[in-house]
Amino acid sequence: EERCTVERRADLTYAEFVQQYAFVRPVILQGLTDNSRFRALCSRERLLASFGDRVVRLSTANTYSYQKVDLPFQEYVEQLLHPQDPTSLGNDTLYFFGDNNFTEWASLFRHYSPPPFGLLGTAPAYSFGIAGAGSGVPFHWHGPGYSEVIYGRKRWFLYPPEKTPEFHPNKTTLAWLRDTYPALPPSARPLECTIRAGEVLYFPDRWWHATLNLDTSVFISTFLG
Repeated sequence: EERCTVERRADLTYAEFVQQYAFVRPVILQGLTDNSRFRALCSRERLLASFGDRVVRLSTANTYSYQKVDLPFQEYVEQLLHPQDPTSLGNDTLYFFGDNNFTEWASLFRHYSPPPFGLLGTAPAYSFGIAGAGSGVPFHWHGPGYSEVIYGRKRWFLYPPEKTPEFHPNKTTLAWLRDTYPALPPSARPLECTIRAGEVLYFPDRWWHATLNLDTSVFISTFLG
C-alpha cells in the first residue's frame, strides 16, 4: 500500500504541467483546490438524505462495463456497498461510477472545484463514484483526465499506451493483484500509487489503468474530452 512510483507535486505550475506531465506521464497533484465543502456534502448521511430515492445507473466492474443496472441509490448503499468478494468476477460486481444524471445531482456537483489545469481543445466532464473496499475496475484506457479521492483511499496501477498489461478483462483488480501481480518481474510492473482524500491523480491520453478501492471510497473524475 505504501509503494508509490508516481510523482507527487504540491507546487506545480501550468507550464510545468504541460511540459513535464500532460502528454508524458501521470502525476499526483496536491493542494491545488479545496474541496472540504464538497467532502462534507458527500458524507453517507447527507448523500442518503439528498439522493436516497434517486435512481442511479450501475455498471459492471469489468473492462468493458457493458451491463447496466438501475436501482435506487439508497438500495445500492445499503445492499451493495460492501467489501469485494475475492471470488466474484467483474461482470458479477455492480459499481456506481460515471452514469450520473447531472440534472438530478447538480445541487451536489456545483460545489466541486475541479483541477485548474485544462488541455487545449478539450472540455471537462465529471464522473462521480462510490464503491466498497476491494472493488475497482480492471485495466482499460480512454482519454486524459483527473481522479480525486473525496473519502477513502484508491490504489492505481498504470501502464503507458505502448505497454499492454497482462490481465483478464472480466477478472477484478483484486484478483489480478492476488494472482498476476506477484509474478511480474520488476521491468513489467506498472506505475502505482495510493491516492488519498484530497489528492488528485492526472493520467495522460490512452494510458492503461486499473483501480482498487482500499476502503469504502467516494471519488470524482474529470475527463478531458
